[in-house]
Amino acid sequence: MNPREILIDNYDYPLPQERIASHPLAVRDECKLLAYTRGGSPATHVFTDLPALLPTDAVLVYNNTRVINARLRFHKATGARIEIFCLEPEAPADYAENFASVGSCSWNCLVGNSKRWKDGVLSAIININGSDVELRAERADTSGIIHFSWDGDYTFASVIAAAGEIPIPPYLNRSTQDSDSVDYQTVYSHIDGSVAAPTAGLHFTDRVLAGIDSRGIERLEVTLHVGAGTFQPVKSDAIGEHPMHSEFIAVDRAVIERLASIAGKQPIIAVGTTSVRTLESLYHIGCLIASGRWTGEVPQWYPYDPEHPALDVSTALNILLKYLQDNQLEQLIAATRIIIAPGYTYRVVSGMVTNFHQPRSTLLLLVSAFLGGDTWREIYDYALTGGYRFLSYGDACLFL
Repeated sequence: MNPREILIDNYDYPLPQERIASHPLAVRDECKLLAYTRGGSPATHVFTDLPALLPTDAVLVYNNTRVINARLRFHKATGARIEIFCLEPEAPADYAENFASVGSCSWNCLVGNSKRWKDGVLSAIININGSDVELRAERADTSGIIHFSWDGDYTFASVIAAAGEIPIPPYLNRSTQDSDSVDYQTVYSHIDGSVAAPTAGLHFTDRVLAGIDSRGIERLEVTLHVGAGTFQPVKSDAIGEHPMHSEFIAVDRAVIERLASIAGKQPIIAVGTTSVRTLESLYHIGCLIASGRWTGEVPQWYPYDPEHPALDVSTALNILLKYLQDNQLEQLIAATRIIIAPGYTYRVVSGMVTNFHQPRSTLLLLVSAFLGGDTWREIYDYALTGGYRFLSYGDACLFL
């Protein structure tokens, strides 16, 4: 079947509200882990078993992005509350440069209660290291670009950390709590930029990472800043009409060199769908470069393009490496709109650690494409009858 013709109704399942975990377990690595190897049967473990379940020659790749306090609240003199949700940097457009900005910067934002704020400057007094600082917000135009300015020698990273709050997923049906500032971050997060957590990584602890290291399993980092589009529901009947959101990726050249050297020789296990999208996008970027079609973003439907050169993984990654070397780049900075759905051929990833995803979501399509056929439904039925907890703060899966 043409992936564009896939009907999202076929990827629905009943998910009672009580099965959605509103908070993580007190000890995050004591959650359940459903392990499944293609052709076998699902089995229930505890997440601390993960190191022993991974192939001895596996290479684990995880997303090091860190969730920012993207939700900002202001009050007008009239008392109207205006909520600003920072989506992605506008000026400077580079994440690192924007967070390092002093005095002012601009972001592409969603504005709540926008009808009550058509012009004028909003302001709020925030506290940074014991000092009161005035933060101002002004609409650049009607497109959603917000210009922020503030007094003092402070970076925007410190301003948003003091002014905002962690934007937890809407399906949790609750307000952000102080505990979310820790719970909704992975233990290895250190690159600011996401507005949603790469939630498969939330199960990892220093104890689990030490267990992985003790088995000699290599760990590599990539960056994909998760956008609000990750929560965007598929509203069309056929997924061909669903526009995928664009997300920022950054991968060090040394990581790509390592991936190219082991491709097809050792299992590459992605932690989370964000790492899956990043790793698979690297392959397609190499193919786009080879075809002379690389413009900085992987198009949504490129993997299914009849003119796709279908290079082997090592060749594609080495073409990407040459591109970086020729341009004297130590890091690939790109964007991806890739949609992974049944009919997709996985090129880089041979296993994944992931959570249980929402019904009718593109993430469920990604998992289905990896498992094949209706296997996803068998596994989700097993989890639903087995008392598993679902979504961001829920339990985990290991698919090999």
